[in-house]
Amino acid sequence: MPKNIKLMQGNEACVEGALYAGCRFFAGYPITPSSEIAETMAEKLPKLGGTFIQMEDEIASMAAVIGASMCGFKTLTATSGPGFSLKQENLGYACYVEVPCVIVNVQRGGPSTGAPTGPGQEDIMQARWGTHGDHSIIVVYPASVQECFNETVRAFNLAEKFRSPALVLTDEIVGHMREKLVIPEAGELEVVDRAKPTCSPEEYLPFDLSGGDIPPLAAYGEGYRFHVSGLDHREDGFPTMDPEMIRRQKERKMRKIYQNKKEIVKVEMIDLDDAEVGVIAFGATSRSAKLAVRLARQQGIRAGLLRLITIWPFADEEVYALASHADRLVVPEMNMGQLSLEVERAAQGKAKVDGIHRVDREPINPDQILKAIKGD
Repeated sequence: MPKNIKLMQGNEACVEGALYAGCRFFAGYPITPSSEIAETMAEKLPKLGGTFIQMEDEIASMAAVIGASMCGFKTLTATSGPGFSLKQENLGYACYVEVPCVIVNVQRGGPSTGAPTGPGQEDIMQARWGTHGDHSIIVVYPASVQECFNETVRAFNLAEKFRSPALVLTDEIVGHMREKLVIPEAGELEVVDRAKPTCSPEEYLPFDLSGGDIPPLAAYGEGYRFHVSGLDHREDGFPTMDPEMIRRQKERKMRKIYQNKKEIVKVEMIDLDDAEVGVIAFGATSRSAKLAVRLARQQGIRAGLLRLITIWPFADEEVYALASHADRLVVPEMNMGQLSLEVERAAQGKAKVDGIHRVDREPINPDQILKAIKGD
């Protein structure tokens, strides 16, 4: 049987991945450079019996996604920098009440209005810490059109399995590039659905502490009547001031992600076994890094690439292992050094960290990375 091969934008591939994963609800507000996601969802979702809503703003879009997820739907919204900022309060609510949903942020230059049509990688720390309070989050970062599809599917799977929001970070380059996309047959990629309660509605506790770190999630409208609150809450979802209950709930919600890092963290390793200089890159910048590492090898320099496909939780162990035998780590990123500091923390002084920072709305090219590899 011939493969289902398309020529597609990264943004369009995110839509195809979401639909493959079972997404049937989208709420959003147009914003460059992510608008193609909303446009394509508006075209395709109704044909599959799904629902597309263009909301009045980004805050309402996030609220609608949360509400639809609580009714049992797999849900998606998409945005870029300024819109991502507006989503943060409701994103924090989703983290605390453990609502599975996926948010795509196609990054552009910032802050403020910044460069709507220019690339940036400046939302790395906002993706982790944009909302207030201690919370866990899952963030993946594809670097190709095919990965936009695959990693969107994986983001839905992680959101559903761990009962958590999951973010897909891309950038304007990845979102707008066109490449070959092979759409897998149904069943070829794993699709995960959230765990549903097996107890009676009378026995159901939405934040149960007794059955493991990820309580099953009932859907409104299926006979389960339960309370959900963004306040510190008991197992039944109602507010509490009990310090012990607050501690146990918060620790569980962090633990469910960070004790499963081996399942969540995903990286690509190229020529790392004997690398004296390691390049740590992600997204569009990693494409330049691959060529730079290959050119360095041709010139007799033992360079290698650690490509981060999961950004958060951070690949601490992989970075430390590389730092333990490399002399230097080069971190190219289209910002002023957001991930470089995280690499320094994970390397624990084992290797020198050199950042390449570019914020002029031009991509970091292979020559810049090769120069840094050489130490010029």
